[in-house]
Order: sequence, then structure tokens, then C-alpha cells
Amino acid sequence: MLVSQIAVEALKKQFGTQNAVSDVSFTVDAGECVVLLGPSGCGKSTTLRLIAGLEPTTSGRIQIAGRDVTGLSASGREISMVFQSYALFPHLDVARNITFGLEVRGVARAERDQRLAKVAELVGLTPYLQRKPSQLSGGQRQRVALARAIISERSVCLMDEPLSNLDAKLRHDMRVEIRDLQQRLGMTMIYVTHDQVEAMTMADRIILMKNGSIEQIGMPHELYDRPASTFVAGFMGLPPMNVIAGDDGADLIGVRAEHITIREANSAPRAGVVTHVEYLGADTMVSVDCPGGVVVARASGQAVKRGDTVGLAWSNEHEHRFDLATGRRLEPRQTQVSHFVSN
Repeated sequence: MLVSQIAVEALKKQFGTQNAVSDVSFTVDAGECVVLLGPSGCGKSTTLRLIAGLEPTTSGRIQIAGRDVTGLSASGREISMVFQSYALFPHLDVARNITFGLEVRGVARAERDQRLAKVAELVGLTPYLQRKPSQLSGGQRQRVALARAIISERSVCLMDEPLSNLDAKLRHDMRVEIRDLQQRLGMTMIYVTHDQVEAMTMADRIILMKNGSIEQIGMPHELYDRPASTFVAGFMGLPPMNVIAGDDGADLIGVRAEHITIREANSAPRAGVVTHVEYLGADTMVSVDCPGGVVVARASGQAVKRGDTVGLAWSNEHEHRFDLATGRRLEPRQTQVSHFVSN
């Protein structure tokens, strides 16, 4: 199977006077899985549809394997795509659903059968080839859609929220399977999701979008450990990073729940009242209303309850600073030394 690279340059899409995608540029290396992540309406699915050729661009350029495909139809871009809705033919059995694209392209029956046997075994569908989609579970239907993309032997695969119709257990299982297949087959993949857990567990790199523009690009740990803005800080992680007002009023402070220590109220730089305790088994999330805002701390077996007054502390190395006006990250040389954090 050939490998490919995707390059998107200054991509823009307008619907009337509204900018759905604004000056988006990025590259995807051959064999890489890049996730377009963001809330509903941020432009991630529109960006994918532009790359797929399902929507015309307003301006900008799209290259696949060094070839400018901006003006080409979807069929001329030599890509495969998996949709949220599965898009299966209800009157065809699994085998025909998987091989339908090959039939349309005029691939010989013998080759179709050979590819089908290989792909069905790869995704665990061999026992179900004679069934109709209505006789399959949600996870099995998604495997059919995935098999249809794999059997085309395209080097680029685009996925638009393919797991959103599945329950939590199936989503976990399918994202593991998709990532494993992508790596084994060496596919270049762009995967769209609003679920940051999917993004963190599947991506080589994440492109986080907001209001049609890119907010930050990086490996999952880079977005988690060094968010470029308060938007990134609040979107990445469960629970999201705490962002509260600093004592000096000049900027904002960010700190992750797992980096906060709960202490006696009189032995910590900040104190507040516990407003909510959420028991999650191995962890307990404790919400504390303190100066600057509500802070969520991750505790383990901590004996606190609603209404308790507790102290909060964290080390300087785990504190992040953001500009109060823009929300953008401030590097250490741009910040003043905090006078209330504790080592």
C-alpha cells in the first residue's frame, strides 16, 4: 500500500458571509494519524469535507502526495472515508457492502473476492458476510464501514466522528481497533472528533480548532502539559485545567487537578469551602470555592465532605499563567513570581 502526505495551505470556506474555516494550514506526514478536535461548530468537519472534495473551497490549496487536488472531485482524490452514519446499503449483505466500491470501479470478481477475504479476516467480519446491516450490532456495522475503507487500498483515510453512535464500551474497543489497523497498514489518517479522550488516545498529533481557526497543534501530551491558551486548558483533560484569577489581577493561573494538594486550611496558601465531592472509585474530585474561583482537586481516599473548609497548595513547576485579556499562554519570563504557591 502506498503512503501519502497531506498539505493544507491557507484553507478558507465561507457560507454566505460567515467564515466556517479561516486560514487553516497544516501538514500530515505519511503514515501519521492526526485528529481534528474541537467543539460543535468549530469547523473540523467542514475542514475534513474540504480535504475530501465534498465541499468546494473558497480559497486555499490542498495537496495529497504532492499533487494539487483542490479542484478535483472526491472520486479523483484517491482517498477513502468513513462517516458517522455508517452509510451502508440496507438491501445488500455485508460482503456486497464492503466490495461495492470495487464493483463500481470495475475491479475483477476474483480480485474482489481475494481482497474481501483478507479484509474481513482483518476486522473480524468473516462470520457475518452473508448478513444484512439490520442483523448487525452497532460495532459490527462500524467494522463494515471500516472494511469498506480498507478494501479500497487508498493511502489516505478520512474519518468523520465514526464512533459517536456507539456506547462507551464499544467506542473504547473500536478506537483501539482503528488505531491498531491504521498503524499496521501504514495509512495516513485524519480523524474528526469532539471527544478529547478519543483524540488523546488515538492521535500522533492533535489539531484543536475554535471558531474555524486552529488554536493549537501538537502531540497529545503537549496540549495537555503546555496549553497555548485558556481555551486549550479548558478543553483538554478530565476534569479540565483549573483557571482562576491571580492575586495580582494581572493574569490568570492554571493548574491541573492532579497537581493540587488538599491540606488543613491554616497550612496552605489558599483556603476555601468544599462545594461538591464526586466519588469515581480510584479518585475523588473535590470542588472548592476559594478566592479567584472554584478549583477542582483530584484526591485519593481523602476524607472531606461538602461544607468543609480546606486548604489548597501546588508547586511552582505545575502552575501555568495566561494573559487576562487574550487568554494566551505566558512564558515564565513574562510572569511575576507567584507569592501564594507552595513547594
